[in-house]
Amino acid sequence: MSERETATVWIKSSRSDGQGNCVEVALLGGGVAARDTKDRERATLSFSPQQWQAFIRSTARGRFDRM
Repeated sequence: MSERETATVWIKSSRSDGQGNCVEVALLGGGVAARDTKDRERATLSFSPQQWQAFIRSTARGRFDRM
């Protein structure tokens, strides 16, 4: 895990099932990072503010409900 990620505040999904099947996100200076809670040592995914907003809008509209 990089030094930047260690100092970052990660927020766990409110939809977490309590068994580690969830995602954490962190606000970074230039966007948002996401990682798998059960494997925090693996690489994170980084998104620009525009990409993150598009993802949030699509999720709210149910685009990923059947995945």
